[in-house]
Amino acid sequence: MSAAAHDVSTDAVQETLRPVIEVQNLRKVYGGVPALDGVDLQVRPGEVVAVLGPSGSGKSTLVRCIDQLEEIDGGAVFLDGELLGYEQTPGGLRPLSERGRRDQRRLMSMVFQQFNLFPHWTVLRNVMEAPVQVHGLSRDQARQKAVQLLERVGLAEKVLAYPRHLSGGQQQRVAIARAVAVDPRVLLFDEPTSALDPELIGEVLQTIKDLAAGNRTMIVVTHELEFAREVADRCVFMADGRLIEDRPPEEFFTDPRSERLQAFLPRSHGGSGQERS
Repeated sequence: MSAAAHDVSTDAVQETLRPVIEVQNLRKVYGGVPALDGVDLQVRPGEVVAVLGPSGSGKSTLVRCIDQLEEIDGGAVFLDGELLGYEQTPGGLRPLSERGRRDQRRLMSMVFQQFNLFPHWTVLRNVMEAPVQVHGLSRDQARQKAVQLLERVGLAEKVLAYPRHLSGGQQQRVAIARAVAVDPRVLLFDEPTSALDPELIGEVLQTIKDLAAGNRTMIVVTHELEFAREVADRCVFMADGRLIEDRPPEEFFTDPRSERLQAFLPRSHGGSGQERS
């Protein structure tokens, strides 16, 4: 192997090993009560990380802080090695401008508990608008991409429908297509099935499973334990704002180390688990 080829190979390996998301000693306090208390987490390219835990454990706060929807009170979050929310100046760190934060947030997409679709726009426009307005695609390019994504999530026949004409599961699948349309470095899911009727949950979980099979980097806050066991590369358990365990699912579910996780799994496994944080 030539020296140049060796360098290229080494760079490729290092790129694979470098975390896409790195959370360091993250802290967030509400009314004097810590919602996040020194959380450390790394997510590497193509990994699917499921975040589990009881109500109030800090799961949703974690992904909202990563997406800069919440101001952090300590620690740091990095995306591809770049510090989120701040810039280095001769006088030290300074909060980024709102425009700077928007530029960083373009590299991530969040799917929320509620669908947050624009009710006066068609399904097609809901999916294609961000690639046009935020990423500069032509309307023809964005339309073609949106149609392909809607076909992929099983909604090809709904492109001209309005959100009010869709079931909750269909609306959430539109929201997922919209999140994917901007080609984010990371997809964040905040309890994506918690607002759905039980009979609609399966179709949304299947859509997320299909995305996971496509080597996308994803952090999924969920109460669906079987889904996490089947899809995640790693399962993270949180309690009282702390990350208690971070292990592959085959170990996480069969050999929990902490008493908190041991107590959580039997109580939640097989139930509806409609827990939120």
